[in-house]
Amino acid sequence: MTTADDPQPGQAVVVGGGLAGITAALGLADAGLRVTLVEGRPRLGGLAFSFRRGGLSVDNGQHVYLRCCTAYRWFLDRVEGTELAPLQDRLDVPVLDVGGAEPRLGRLRRNALPVPLHLAAGLAAYPHLSLAERASVGRAALALKKLDPDDPALDGVDFATWLGAHGQSPRTVEALWDLVGVATLNARAAQSSLALAAKVFKTGLLSEPGAADIGWARVPLGELHDTLAGKALAAAGVRTEVGTRVTDLTRSEGGRWLVRLGEESVEADTVVLAVAQREAHALLPEGALAEPGRLLGIDTAPILNVHVVYDRKVLRRPFFAALGSPVQWVFDRTGASGLTDGQYLAVSQSAAQDEIDTPVARLRERYLPELERLLPAARGAGVRDFFVTRERTATFAPAPGVGRLRPAARTDLPGLYLAGSWTATGWPATMEGAVRSGMSAAGAALTDLGRPHENFLEEAA
Repeated sequence: MTTADDPQPGQAVVVGGGLAGITAALGLADAGLRVTLVEGRPRLGGLAFSFRRGGLSVDNGQHVYLRCCTAYRWFLDRVEGTELAPLQDRLDVPVLDVGGAEPRLGRLRRNALPVPLHLAAGLAAYPHLSLAERASVGRAALALKKLDPDDPALDGVDFATWLGAHGQSPRTVEALWDLVGVATLNARAAQSSLALAAKVFKTGLLSEPGAADIGWARVPLGELHDTLAGKALAAAGVRTEVGTRVTDLTRSEGGRWLVRLGEESVEADTVVLAVAQREAHALLPEGALAEPGRLLGIDTAPILNVHVVYDRKVLRRPFFAALGSPVQWVFDRTGASGLTDGQYLAVSQSAAQDEIDTPVARLRERYLPELERLLPAARGAGVRDFFVTRERTATFAPAPGVGRLRPAARTDLPGLYLAGSWTATGWPATMEGAVRSGMSAAGAALTDLGRPHENFLEEAA
Protein backbone atom coordinates (compact mmCIF):
# COMPACT_ATOMS: atom_id res chain seq x y z
CA MET A 1 0.00 0.00 0.00
CA THR A 2 1.02 3.60 -0.51
CA THR A 3 1.95 5.29 2.77
CA ALA A 4 2.07 8.93 3.68
CA ASP A 5 5.85 8.86 3.17
CA ASP A 6 5.58 7.43 -0.34
CA PRO A 7 3.00 9.44 -2.31
CA GLN A 8 2.21 8.69 -5.93
CA PRO A 9 0.92 11.28 -8.39
CA GLY A 10 -2.66 10.77 -9.47
CA GLN A 11 -3.48 8.53 -6.53
CA ALA A 12 -7.14 7.96 -5.65
CA VAL A 13 -8.86 6.04 -2.88
CA VAL A 14 -12.44 4.84 -3.18
CA VAL A 15 -14.05 3.84 0.12
CA GLY A 16 -16.81 1.30 -0.47
CA GLY A 17 -17.05 -1.64 -2.87
CA GLY A 18 -20.72 -1.57 -3.81
CA LEU A 19 -21.89 -0.66 -7.30
CA ALA A 20 -21.21 3.04 -6.70
CA GLY A 21 -17.66 2.45 -5.50
CA ILE A 22 -16.82 -0.09 -8.21
CA THR A 23 -18.07 2.31 -10.89
CA ALA A 24 -16.13 5.24 -9.47
CA ALA A 25 -12.95 3.15 -9.23
CA LEU A 26 -13.27 1.94 -12.82
CA GLY A 27 -13.90 5.48 -14.08
CA LEU A 28 -10.87 6.88 -12.26
CA ALA A 29 -8.59 4.02 -13.28
CA ASP A 30 -9.68 4.20 -16.91
CA ALA A 31 -8.54 7.84 -16.90
CA GLY A 32 -5.08 6.88 -15.70
CA LEU A 33 -5.25 7.34 -11.93
CA ARG A 34 -3.74 4.85 -9.51
CA VAL A 35 -6.75 3.65 -7.56
CA THR A 36 -7.12 1.76 -4.30
CA LEU A 37 -10.61 0.45 -3.54
CA VAL A 38 -11.30 -0.33 0.12
CA GLU A 39 -14.29 -2.42 1.19
CA GLY A 40 -15.12 -3.40 4.76
CA ARG A 41 -16.96 -6.57 3.81
CA PRO A 42 -15.05 -9.65 2.62
CA ARG A 43 -16.55 -9.23 -0.86
CA LEU A 44 -17.63 -6.67 -3.43
CA GLY A 45 -21.21 -5.86 -4.44
CA GLY A 46 -22.61 -3.98 -1.45
CA LEU A 47 -26.22 -4.96 -0.78
CA ALA A 48 -26.60 -6.82 -4.09
CA PHE A 49 -24.72 -9.99 -3.23
CA SER A 50 -24.93 -13.78 -3.00
CA PHE A 51 -24.08 -16.40 -0.39
CA ARG A 52 -24.05 -20.19 -0.14
CA ARG A 53 -26.71 -22.18 1.69
CA GLY A 54 -27.06 -25.94 1.56
CA GLY A 55 -25.20 -26.21 -1.73
CA LEU A 56 -27.23 -23.43 -3.37
CA SER A 57 -26.13 -19.96 -4.43
CA VAL A 58 -28.63 -17.54 -2.89
CA ASP A 59 -29.06 -13.84 -3.64
CA ASN A 60 -29.75 -11.75 -0.55
CA GLY A 61 -32.71 -10.32 -2.46
CA GLN A 62 -34.20 -10.23 -5.92
CA HIS A 63 -32.82 -7.36 -8.00
CA VAL A 64 -34.14 -6.32 -11.41
CA TYR A 65 -33.39 -3.48 -13.79
CA LEU A 66 -35.15 -1.92 -16.78
CA ARG A 67 -34.05 -1.19 -20.31
CA CYS A 68 -34.05 2.52 -19.41
CA CYS A 69 -31.38 1.82 -16.77
CA THR A 70 -28.61 2.82 -19.16
CA ALA A 71 -25.94 3.32 -16.50
CA TYR A 72 -26.43 -0.15 -15.01
CA ARG A 73 -26.42 -1.59 -18.51
CA TRP A 74 -23.09 0.20 -19.05
CA PHE A 75 -21.86 -1.42 -15.84
CA LEU A 76 -22.89 -4.89 -17.02
CA ASP A 77 -21.12 -4.33 -20.30
CA ARG A 78 -18.01 -2.96 -18.54
CA VAL A 79 -17.67 -6.11 -16.39
CA GLU A 80 -18.61 -8.38 -19.33
CA GLY A 81 -21.82 -9.56 -17.69
CA THR A 82 -24.51 -8.37 -20.13
CA GLU A 83 -25.33 -11.84 -21.44
CA LEU A 84 -25.78 -13.10 -17.88
CA ALA A 85 -28.55 -10.59 -17.11
CA PRO A 86 -30.68 -10.36 -20.27
CA LEU A 87 -33.73 -8.18 -20.81
CA GLN A 88 -37.20 -9.25 -21.84
CA ASP A 89 -37.94 -8.81 -25.53
CA ARG A 90 -41.00 -6.82 -24.45
CA LEU A 91 -42.45 -5.82 -21.11
CA ASP A 92 -44.76 -8.58 -19.89
CA VAL A 93 -45.72 -8.82 -16.21
CA PRO A 94 -48.20 -11.51 -15.10
CA VAL A 95 -50.38 -10.14 -12.29
CA LEU A 96 -52.45 -12.64 -10.31
CA ASP A 97 -55.33 -11.26 -8.24
CA VAL A 98 -56.61 -13.57 -5.51
CA GLY A 99 -58.64 -10.96 -3.67
CA GLY A 100 -61.98 -11.88 -5.24
CA ALA A 101 -64.16 -14.97 -5.36
CA GLU A 102 -61.97 -16.54 -8.05
CA PRO A 103 -58.29 -15.92 -8.86
CA ARG A 104 -57.81 -13.81 -12.00
CA LEU A 105 -54.67 -13.56 -14.07
CA GLY A 106 -53.95 -10.33 -15.95
CA ARG A 107 -50.88 -8.96 -17.70
CA LEU A 108 -49.19 -5.61 -17.90
CA ARG A 109 -47.47 -5.61 -21.28
CA ARG A 110 -46.55 -3.42 -24.18
CA ASN A 111 -46.48 -3.57 -27.95
CA ALA A 112 -44.19 -1.89 -30.46
CA LEU A 113 -46.34 1.22 -31.04
CA PRO A 114 -45.02 4.68 -30.09
CA VAL A 115 -45.48 6.13 -26.61
CA PRO A 116 -48.13 6.23 -25.14
CA LEU A 117 -49.91 3.82 -27.49
CA HIS A 118 -47.41 1.08 -26.59
CA LEU A 119 -49.31 0.48 -23.33
CA ALA A 120 -52.85 1.29 -24.47
CA ALA A 121 -53.81 -2.20 -25.63
CA GLY A 122 -52.36 -3.85 -22.53
CA LEU A 123 -54.16 -1.42 -20.24
CA ALA A 124 -57.43 -1.88 -22.11
CA ALA A 125 -57.23 -5.63 -21.49
CA TYR A 126 -56.05 -5.39 -17.87
CA PRO A 127 -58.80 -7.19 -15.94
CA HIS A 128 -57.93 -5.89 -12.48
CA LEU A 129 -59.38 -2.42 -13.14
CA SER A 130 -62.80 -1.31 -14.29
CA LEU A 131 -63.28 0.41 -17.63
CA ALA A 132 -63.60 3.78 -15.88
CA GLU A 133 -60.46 3.13 -13.82
CA ARG A 134 -58.48 2.22 -16.94
CA ALA A 135 -59.60 5.43 -18.61
CA SER A 136 -58.56 7.41 -15.53
CA VAL A 137 -55.08 5.85 -15.70
CA GLY A 138 -54.64 7.16 -19.23
CA ARG A 139 -55.58 10.69 -18.17
CA ALA A 140 -53.22 10.55 -15.16
CA ALA A 141 -50.40 9.24 -17.34
CA LEU A 142 -50.77 12.18 -19.70
CA ALA A 143 -50.67 14.58 -16.73
CA LEU A 144 -47.66 12.78 -15.31
CA LYS A 145 -45.83 13.11 -18.60
CA LYS A 146 -46.01 16.91 -18.25
CA LEU A 147 -44.26 16.93 -14.87
CA ASP A 148 -40.59 17.81 -14.48
CA PRO A 149 -39.00 15.46 -11.90
CA ASP A 150 -36.26 18.07 -11.33
CA ASP A 151 -38.79 20.67 -10.18
CA PRO A 152 -38.06 21.16 -6.43
CA ALA A 153 -41.73 21.79 -5.76
CA LEU A 154 -42.54 18.17 -6.63
CA ASP A 155 -40.18 16.88 -3.95
CA GLY A 156 -42.41 18.20 -1.17
CA VAL A 157 -45.59 16.49 -2.41
CA ASP A 158 -46.46 12.86 -1.81
CA PHE A 159 -47.42 10.73 -4.82
CA ALA A 160 -50.71 9.53 -3.31
CA THR A 161 -52.01 13.07 -2.96
CA TRP A 162 -51.20 13.77 -6.60
CA LEU A 163 -52.83 10.52 -7.73
CA GLY A 164 -55.98 11.29 -5.76
CA ALA A 165 -56.15 14.76 -7.29
CA HIS A 166 -55.97 13.12 -10.73
CA GLY A 167 -58.86 10.75 -10.26
CA GLN A 168 -57.05 7.60 -9.17
CA SER A 169 -59.16 5.35 -6.97
CA PRO A 170 -57.66 3.32 -4.10
CA ARG A 171 -58.06 0.21 -6.26
CA THR A 172 -56.19 1.84 -9.14
CA VAL A 173 -53.36 2.81 -6.82
CA GLU A 174 -53.17 -0.74 -5.45
CA ALA A 175 -53.47 -2.60 -8.75
CA LEU A 176 -51.22 -0.41 -10.86
CA TRP A 177 -49.34 2.54 -9.37
CA ASP A 178 -48.22 0.80 -6.17
CA LEU A 179 -47.68 -2.48 -7.98
CA VAL A 180 -44.88 -0.76 -9.88
CA GLY A 181 -43.97 1.94 -7.37
CA VAL A 182 -43.42 -0.28 -4.33
CA ALA A 183 -40.96 -2.42 -6.28
CA THR A 184 -39.02 0.53 -7.71
CA LEU A 185 -39.28 3.11 -4.92
CA ASN A 186 -39.45 0.77 -1.90
CA ALA A 187 -42.39 2.79 -0.60
CA ARG A 188 -46.09 3.09 -1.20
CA ALA A 189 -47.50 6.17 -2.93
CA ALA A 190 -48.37 7.93 0.33
CA GLN A 191 -44.75 7.69 1.50
CA SER A 192 -43.15 8.57 -1.86
CA SER A 193 -41.94 11.91 -3.16
CA LEU A 194 -43.82 12.96 -6.26
CA ALA A 195 -40.49 13.94 -7.84
CA LEU A 196 -39.07 10.42 -7.50
CA ALA A 197 -42.33 8.78 -8.56
CA ALA A 198 -42.47 11.02 -11.62
CA LYS A 199 -38.90 10.03 -12.45
CA VAL A 200 -39.76 6.33 -12.28
CA PHE A 201 -42.97 6.46 -14.28
CA LYS A 202 -41.89 9.07 -16.83
CA THR A 203 -38.60 7.30 -17.56
CA GLY A 204 -39.85 3.74 -17.34
CA LEU A 205 -43.27 3.96 -18.95
CA LEU A 206 -43.50 7.22 -20.86
CA SER A 207 -40.08 7.82 -22.46
CA GLU A 208 -39.84 5.15 -25.18
CA PRO A 209 -41.70 1.91 -25.93
CA GLY A 210 -39.10 -0.49 -24.56
CA ALA A 211 -37.99 1.53 -21.54
CA ALA A 212 -39.73 -0.68 -18.96
CA ASP A 213 -38.65 -4.06 -20.36
CA ILE A 214 -37.36 -6.00 -17.35
CA GLY A 215 -33.95 -7.60 -16.94
CA TRP A 216 -32.57 -9.74 -14.15
CA ALA A 217 -29.55 -11.91 -13.48
CA ARG A 218 -29.75 -15.54 -14.59
CA VAL A 219 -26.71 -16.22 -12.41
CA PRO A 220 -26.03 -15.39 -8.75
CA LEU A 221 -25.56 -11.65 -8.22
CA GLY A 222 -22.16 -12.36 -6.73
CA GLU A 223 -20.94 -13.59 -10.09
CA LEU A 224 -21.72 -10.17 -11.59
CA HIS A 225 -21.02 -7.75 -8.74
CA ASP A 226 -18.15 -9.54 -7.06
CA THR A 227 -16.40 -12.04 -9.36
CA LEU A 228 -16.71 -10.22 -12.71
CA ALA A 229 -16.45 -6.79 -11.11
CA GLY A 230 -13.29 -7.88 -9.31
CA LYS A 231 -11.76 -9.08 -12.57
CA ALA A 232 -12.63 -5.79 -14.27
CA LEU A 233 -11.06 -3.81 -11.43
CA ALA A 234 -7.90 -5.89 -11.55
CA ALA A 235 -7.66 -5.53 -15.33
CA ALA A 236 -7.98 -1.74 -14.92
CA GLY A 237 -5.11 -1.73 -12.44
CA VAL A 238 -7.23 -1.07 -9.35
CA ARG A 239 -5.83 -2.38 -6.09
CA THR A 240 -8.75 -3.87 -4.18
CA GLU A 241 -8.64 -4.38 -0.42
CA VAL A 242 -11.65 -6.25 0.99
CA GLY A 243 -12.24 -6.95 4.65
CA THR A 244 -10.57 -3.61 5.40
CA ARG A 245 -12.24 -0.65 7.08
CA VAL A 246 -11.35 3.01 6.80
CA THR A 247 -11.17 4.52 10.27
CA ASP A 248 -10.13 8.10 9.59
CA LEU A 249 -9.86 10.69 6.83
CA THR A 250 -7.69 13.80 7.27
CA ARG A 251 -5.71 16.35 5.25
CA SER A 252 -1.91 16.28 5.21
CA GLU A 253 0.15 19.45 5.56
CA GLY A 254 0.66 19.37 1.81
CA GLY A 255 -3.07 19.41 1.18
CA ARG A 256 -3.41 15.77 0.16
CA TRP A 257 -5.73 13.26 1.80
CA LEU A 258 -4.63 10.71 4.38
CA VAL A 259 -6.89 7.68 4.51
CA ARG A 260 -6.30 5.58 7.61
CA LEU A 261 -6.73 1.80 7.28
CA GLY A 262 -6.01 0.39 10.72
CA GLU A 263 -2.29 1.01 11.29
CA GLU A 264 -1.63 1.96 7.66
CA SER A 265 -2.34 5.13 5.72
CA VAL A 266 -2.83 5.82 2.05
CA GLU A 267 -2.09 9.30 0.74
CA ALA A 268 -4.20 10.44 -2.18
CA ASP A 269 -5.17 13.43 -4.29
CA THR A 270 -8.73 12.15 -4.64
CA VAL A 271 -11.03 10.33 -2.23
CA VAL A 272 -14.51 9.05 -3.06
CA LEU A 273 -16.71 8.03 -0.13
CA ALA A 274 -19.04 5.46 -1.64
CA VAL A 275 -20.62 4.17 1.55
CA ALA A 276 -24.03 4.49 3.21
CA GLN A 277 -25.04 7.96 4.33
CA ARG A 278 -24.49 7.35 8.04
CA GLU A 279 -21.05 5.89 7.46
CA ALA A 280 -20.20 8.79 5.16
CA HIS A 281 -21.33 11.26 7.85
CA ALA A 282 -19.04 9.58 10.38
CA LEU A 283 -16.01 9.86 8.06
CA LEU A 284 -16.58 13.35 6.67
CA PRO A 285 -14.03 15.90 7.91
CA GLU A 286 -15.19 19.26 9.21
CA GLY A 287 -16.02 21.64 6.39
CA ALA A 288 -16.88 18.94 3.87
CA LEU A 289 -20.57 19.91 3.80
CA ALA A 290 -22.29 23.09 4.91
CA GLU A 291 -24.96 21.00 6.64
CA PRO A 292 -23.44 17.57 7.35
CA GLY A 293 -26.34 16.68 9.62
CA ARG A 294 -28.67 16.51 6.64
CA LEU A 295 -27.16 13.13 5.76
CA LEU A 296 -28.63 11.77 8.98
CA GLY A 297 -32.01 13.09 7.87
CA ILE A 298 -32.05 10.69 4.93
CA ASP A 299 -34.04 7.83 6.40
CA THR A 300 -33.78 4.19 5.32
CA ALA A 301 -36.36 1.61 4.23
CA PRO A 302 -36.21 -2.19 4.58
CA ILE A 303 -36.75 -5.06 2.17
CA LEU A 304 -37.67 -8.58 3.26
CA ASN A 305 -37.09 -11.66 1.11
CA VAL A 306 -38.73 -15.02 1.76
CA HIS A 307 -37.03 -18.05 0.18
CA VAL A 308 -38.81 -21.36 -0.35
CA VAL A 309 -37.37 -24.54 -1.85
CA TYR A 310 -40.03 -27.03 -2.96
CA ASP A 311 -39.57 -30.67 -3.86
CA ARG A 312 -41.30 -30.15 -7.21
CA LYS A 313 -42.06 -27.46 -9.78
CA VAL A 314 -44.94 -25.26 -8.65
CA LEU A 315 -44.51 -22.17 -10.90
CA ARG A 316 -44.30 -22.26 -14.71
CA ARG A 317 -43.45 -18.59 -15.23
CA PRO A 318 -40.14 -16.87 -14.41
CA PHE A 319 -41.95 -14.40 -12.15
CA PHE A 320 -45.30 -12.82 -11.32
CA ALA A 321 -46.81 -10.08 -9.15
CA ALA A 322 -49.73 -10.61 -6.80
CA LEU A 323 -52.81 -8.63 -5.74
CA GLY A 324 -55.17 -9.40 -2.88
CA SER A 325 -52.35 -11.10 -1.01
CA PRO A 326 -49.51 -10.03 1.26
CA VAL A 327 -47.20 -11.52 -1.37
CA GLN A 328 -45.84 -8.85 -3.73
CA TRP A 329 -43.49 -10.39 -6.32
CA VAL A 330 -42.37 -14.01 -6.77
CA PHE A 331 -39.35 -15.09 -8.83
CA ASP A 332 -38.12 -18.51 -9.90
CA ARG A 333 -34.45 -18.70 -8.85
CA THR A 334 -34.03 -22.42 -9.49
CA GLY A 335 -31.53 -22.25 -12.34
CA ALA A 336 -29.53 -19.34 -10.94
CA SER A 337 -29.13 -21.06 -7.59
CA GLY A 338 -27.81 -24.31 -9.03
CA LEU A 339 -30.79 -26.37 -7.83
CA THR A 340 -31.29 -29.39 -10.08
CA ASP A 341 -34.28 -31.04 -8.43
CA GLY A 342 -37.43 -29.23 -7.29
CA GLN A 343 -37.96 -25.49 -7.47
CA TYR A 344 -36.64 -22.50 -5.54
CA LEU A 345 -38.86 -19.40 -5.30
CA ALA A 346 -37.88 -16.01 -3.92
CA VAL A 347 -40.65 -13.75 -2.60
CA SER A 348 -39.57 -10.10 -2.67
CA GLN A 349 -41.32 -7.84 -0.16
CA SER A 350 -40.51 -4.14 -0.43
CA ALA A 351 -41.64 -1.41 2.01
CA ALA A 352 -41.53 -4.15 4.65
CA GLN A 353 -41.44 -2.00 7.79
CA ASP A 354 -44.25 -4.01 9.40
CA GLU A 355 -42.56 -7.39 8.90
CA ILE A 356 -38.82 -6.80 8.86
CA ASP A 357 -38.39 -8.08 12.44
CA THR A 358 -41.06 -10.80 12.34
CA PRO A 359 -39.68 -14.21 13.43
CA VAL A 360 -39.10 -16.80 10.71
CA ALA A 361 -41.68 -19.18 12.19
CA ARG A 362 -44.42 -16.56 11.91
CA LEU A 363 -43.39 -15.65 8.39
CA ARG A 364 -43.56 -19.32 7.45
CA GLU A 365 -47.09 -19.53 8.86
CA ARG A 366 -48.05 -16.46 6.84
CA TYR A 367 -46.38 -17.02 3.48
CA LEU A 368 -46.59 -20.75 2.81
CA PRO A 369 -50.43 -20.72 2.81
CA GLU A 370 -50.37 -17.59 0.64
CA LEU A 371 -48.13 -19.28 -1.92
CA GLU A 372 -50.52 -22.25 -1.95
CA ARG A 373 -53.40 -19.85 -2.54
CA LEU A 374 -51.54 -18.25 -5.44
CA LEU A 375 -50.05 -21.45 -6.85
CA PRO A 376 -52.34 -24.49 -6.72
CA ALA A 377 -49.39 -26.73 -7.62
CA ALA A 378 -47.78 -25.82 -4.30
CA ARG A 379 -50.61 -27.49 -2.40
CA GLY A 380 -49.25 -30.77 -1.17
CA ALA A 381 -45.71 -30.01 -2.36
CA GLY A 382 -42.95 -30.70 0.13
CA VAL A 383 -41.03 -27.74 1.50
CA ARG A 384 -37.35 -28.65 1.67
CA ASP A 385 -36.19 -25.30 2.99
CA PHE A 386 -37.70 -22.04 4.16
CA PHE A 387 -35.52 -19.12 5.15
CA VAL A 388 -35.57 -15.33 5.23
CA THR A 389 -33.09 -12.60 4.34
CA ARG A 390 -33.55 -9.11 5.75
CA GLU A 391 -32.03 -5.84 4.65
CA ARG A 392 -33.14 -3.36 7.30
CA THR A 393 -31.46 -0.44 5.56
CA ALA A 394 -31.87 -1.70 2.00
CA THR A 395 -32.52 1.72 0.44
CA PHE A 396 -32.93 5.33 1.38
CA ALA A 397 -36.56 6.19 2.06
CA PRO A 398 -37.98 8.19 -0.90
CA ALA A 399 -40.16 10.32 1.37
CA PRO A 400 -41.36 13.78 0.40
CA GLY A 401 -38.59 16.28 1.10
CA VAL A 402 -35.71 13.82 0.68
CA GLY A 403 -34.51 15.60 -2.44
CA ARG A 404 -33.28 18.64 -0.53
CA LEU A 405 -31.25 16.36 1.76
CA ARG A 406 -29.38 14.45 -0.94
CA PRO A 407 -25.90 15.93 -1.53
CA ALA A 408 -24.11 16.38 -4.84
CA ALA A 409 -20.98 14.40 -5.71
CA ARG A 410 -18.65 17.31 -4.90
CA THR A 411 -18.10 18.29 -1.29
CA ASP A 412 -16.80 21.67 -0.13
CA LEU A 413 -13.29 20.24 0.34
CA PRO A 414 -11.02 19.84 -2.71
CA GLY A 415 -10.48 16.26 -3.77
CA LEU A 416 -13.29 14.76 -1.67
CA TYR A 417 -16.40 13.34 -3.35
CA LEU A 418 -19.52 11.38 -2.42
CA ALA A 419 -21.14 8.45 -4.19
CA GLY A 420 -24.05 6.19 -3.37
CA SER A 421 -27.64 5.87 -4.50
CA TRP A 422 -28.59 8.28 -1.69
CA THR A 423 -26.71 11.16 -3.34
CA ALA A 424 -28.38 13.59 -5.75
CA THR A 425 -28.76 11.36 -8.79
CA GLY A 426 -32.41 12.22 -9.43
CA TRP A 427 -33.15 8.48 -9.25
CA PRO A 428 -34.55 6.39 -6.39
CA ALA A 429 -32.37 3.87 -4.57
CA THR A 430 -31.80 1.41 -7.39
CA MET A 431 -28.78 -0.25 -8.98
CA GLU A 432 -29.13 2.39 -11.69
CA GLY A 433 -28.91 5.18 -9.15
CA ALA A 434 -25.86 3.61 -7.51
CA VAL A 435 -23.96 3.31 -10.79
CA ARG A 436 -24.92 6.85 -11.81
CA SER A 437 -23.59 8.18 -8.53
CA GLY A 438 -20.25 6.48 -9.12
CA MET A 439 -20.12 7.96 -12.61
CA SER A 440 -20.89 11.43 -11.25
CA ALA A 441 -18.21 11.22 -8.56
CA ALA A 442 -15.54 9.98 -10.98
CA GLY A 443 -16.49 12.61 -13.56
CA ALA A 444 -16.36 15.43 -11.02
CA ALA A 445 -12.99 14.27 -9.68
CA LEU A 446 -11.42 13.98 -13.13
CA THR A 447 -12.75 17.39 -14.16
CA ASP A 448 -11.24 18.96 -11.03
CA LEU A 449 -7.94 17.23 -11.71
CA GLY A 450 -7.95 18.48 -15.29
CA ARG A 451 -7.83 14.92 -16.56
CA PRO A 452 -9.37 14.29 -19.98
CA HIS A 453 -12.17 11.75 -19.76
CA GLU A 454 -15.39 10.67 -21.34
CA ASN A 455 -18.67 12.00 -19.97
CA PHE A 456 -19.67 8.74 -18.32
CA LEU A 457 -23.36 9.51 -18.08
CA GLU A 458 -23.51 10.52 -21.74
CA GLU A 459 -21.60 7.37 -22.63
CA ALA A 460 -24.15 5.30 -20.74
CA ALA A 461 -27.14 7.01 -22.33
